[in-house]
Amino acid sequence: PSLLSPNASYLPVLQKDPSEALVIAVTTRAIFNLEEEHKLYLEKGKEEYARHQQANQDKPLPPGTAFAFIQAAQYVNEKILESNPAEKDLFDILVLSNNSPESGVRIINSAKHYGLEISKFCFVSDEDSTQYLKSHGVKLFLSADRIDVCNALRRGVSAALVFQQEVQAPSTPLRVAFDGDAVLFSNETDQVFQEQGLEGAVQYERAMEAVPMGEGPLKAFAMHLGKIRKKFSQEKSPIRTYMVTARSGRDMGIRAIKTLREWGLAIDEAFFMDGAPKGPILAQIQPHIFFDDGLHNIQGAQNVGVPSAWVP
Repeated sequence: PSLLSPNASYLPVLQKDPSEALVIAVTTRAIFNLEEEHKLYLEKGKEEYARHQQANQDKPLPPGTAFAFIQAAQYVNEKILESNPAEKDLFDILVLSNNSPESGVRIINSAKHYGLEISKFCFVSDEDSTQYLKSHGVKLFLSADRIDVCNALRRGVSAALVFQQEVQAPSTPLRVAFDGDAVLFSNETDQVFQEQGLEGAVQYERAMEAVPMGEGPLKAFAMHLGKIRKKFSQEKSPIRTYMVTARSGRDMGIRAIKTLREWGLAIDEAFFMDGAPKGPILAQIQPHIFFDDGLHNIQGAQNVGVPSAWVP
């Protein structure tokens, strides 16, 4: 049976080597919808929250924003192991939570209910849980808490803030969409734009056309994703990647493409929007997750039902 089958709690979780796997850490509020419980925590305190979670420990939590992304990552693992049962370069999912262990039973039961192949659960009460990201070899951290995300980025871990929204029904293959500047690439051109306007940014890009851009906060994650993507032919790949950037293709697209080529990062589809809204094209792509540094773009994605993550 598929790993994605509901109530698949009997399925064993494959042990993975974190030194080779693509380790993704998600918080409980990123993978499950805990907004009511979080409101209870803020209004009534930790003890009342813990009592509520224990009283409802056998009631599965509804899916959250990152849920479909994690499911699709499991689908990729299935396809990899079908091709090579000895393959170790897999997605490895861990849940990192500021819940107390006593409150964590409902989280574990919910993961079992949905058949989520989560290898580790880390319940760190009253602590900055991001201090454990590097020790687990985490390549991407998704949280619904801005402080967590900023702490992770300061620790050198790719991270993004997810906003709770109703998720679409999961489908395959895994589709991941990235913005360009300040996400895949550094924010150098954004800084020029802020100081000198669009014309200054265009002139800067033309002058720097042969020079690859610096690394953005999600480059390392994108590179590992691309490494897994290369295990398959384009026709049979269980992963599709997209770049949806506000850049103009005519004036500022060449340097972006040359940078990706220099990095050896193959992107399946690239959209140079020239400042146009990204929502309509994202609605067509229907990615499992979209990463952008602009809150207006995140809002546009949410308006068309696309799970989104903000890179501050």
